[in-house]
Amino acid sequence: MARVKGALATRKRRRSMLKAAKGYWGAKSKHFKMAKQQVMKSGNYAFTGRKLRKRDFRRLWITRISAECKNNGVNYSTFMNGLKLAGITLNRKMLSELAVSDKAAFAELVEKAKAARG
Repeated sequence: MARVKGALATRKRRRSMLKAAKGYWGAKSKHFKMAKQQVMKSGNYAFTGRKLRKRDFRRLWITRISAECKNNGVNYSTFMNGLKLAGITLNRKMLSELAVSDKAAFAELVEKAKAARG
C-alpha cells in the first residue's frame, strides 16, 4: 500500500489557524505554536464575553427602569411586584425601552402597579 504523507492536511490546518490569528500582535499572528495558543485563549475570552454581555444588559435595563420608577415615586422592587400582581408580563428589556422612549406609557404602568398592590 502506498504511503500517504500528511503535508497537505498539516499545511491546511496551520493556514486556517494562522488565518484565525490574523491581526494579533507580534509572533502570535506569525508563529503557528503561539497563534494556536492565542486562538484557544481568545475563544475562551469570547465564550466568557457572550455570557457577561447578557448580565451587563440586564443590569443596564434594571438601572433604567429603577431610575424612571424613582421619577414616578416608587422603587424598583415595589414596581416589579405590582406588575406581577397586576398580571402584566413585560420583560425588563421592553420596560427599559418604555422608560427611555415613552415616559407617559411607563407612568401608566407605574399607576397600574401601585393600584394592584393596594
